[in-house]
Amino acid sequence: MASPQTNNLIAKKVCWYETGAIAFIIALSWFDEILDIPHVLLGGAATPINWRESFFESVVIAVVGALIIRHTYKLLTKVSYLESILPVCASCKKIRLDPEFWQGIEQFVQERSKTEFTHGICPECIEKYYPELSDKNKGANAGAE
Repeated sequence: MASPQTNNLIAKKVCWYETGAIAFIIALSWFDEILDIPHVLLGGAATPINWRESFFESVVIAVVGALIIRHTYKLLTKVSYLESILPVCASCKKIRLDPEFWQGIEQFVQERSKTEFTHGICPECIEKYYPELSDKNKGANAGAE
């Protein structure tokens, strides 16, 4: 799974591509207006340049394009967030990769980050599960001071 920052970069990149495509469409509409492509290529009736119509079309395309880009960015950032959520079993801490396959968290992390694990026990768990060890450590630490 990609990190949210990576997916956010992907969302930005997609939005830049969309911006380029919208700019291309606007340029194409102006190109058509100036060169009268249907007349030149298809032999249609010649039409005069209508700057107001081209400007209006450009504004409409830009507004619709901005709405599409905004919507795309919001959707891709939501997808990024949802992809960053890991469904974890509350009991055994396995990660659900699909509805029928669960994988241990250590194996999941090792496969995706090439990380090796070692095991220890935190002070809170020592106190909770091994209070006799906790008392010995406290006594040893008190004598060392």
